[in-house]
Amino acid sequence: MTDAPCRLHAQQQAFTAHLRDPERVAAPAGLDPRRLGVYRRLVFNNLLGLLGNGFPVCARLLGEGAWTTLVRHFLAGHRARTPLFTELAAEFVQWLQDQPTLPHPALAELAHYEWAETALYQLAANPLPVATGTDPLDAPLQRSPLAWPLLYHWPVHRLGSADAPAQPPTDPTGLLVRRDADGHVRFAAISPLAAHLLERIGQQPGQTGRAHLQALAQAHGLPIDALLADGATLLQQFLDVAVIGPLPLPA
Repeated sequence: MTDAPCRLHAQQQAFTAHLRDPERVAAPAGLDPRRLGVYRRLVFNNLLGLLGNGFPVCARLLGEGAWTTLVRHFLAGHRARTPLFTELAAEFVQWLQDQPTLPHPALAELAHYEWAETALYQLAANPLPVATGTDPLDAPLQRSPLAWPLLYHWPVHRLGSADAPAQPPTDPTGLLVRRDADGHVRFAAISPLAAHLLERIGQQPGQTGRAHLQALAQAHGLPIDALLADGATLLQQFLDVAVIGPLPLPA
């Protein structure tokens, strides 16, 4: 009797190993092939549907055959660290980033772009209140947890369209994804420098807008006077839509 749990565990391991990779792992002996086929199709089709719904542009970019093959490789080679379906998309994005080769060079970035919308929609965080009467140059700033600056080598927002480039452009693509107070997730194209500015505000809250702009000017070899003028306008635009806000002083 003491060996029963070990035998059951071994049987489960053999069964799931076959379901993951039926082309390379033989089915355990003694199982009805017809019923086993039902399980194989159920597991794979559930995963194919889940990832297809979460990454529709990736699926369209690759085409049905290449996308199906990619999902099969993911099922065979990835060991999920979460039992939650809602978290599996993040693991798929990470898995893509870890692959030495992909069927399209932009696939990992495109998947991250598609994942960001769902992740931000589900994020348990509150928006910043819209600030009035605040000078973002002199106020200590914070970035909304519901505003994410993104930088990609590829113009991911254009991939899958008729005018999508075959090669990445020289300059990176900057995007801002944010969830507004109404719950809608919106994307906007921003300059790479604006993305760096928002990333810096998020990483170093409490500094003034002026300090952030001065640090960016120094890091990128830009004249501070010109950057301050343009940066003040940009900060005010971000402030007006609660992408950034003043950091409250400690009590």
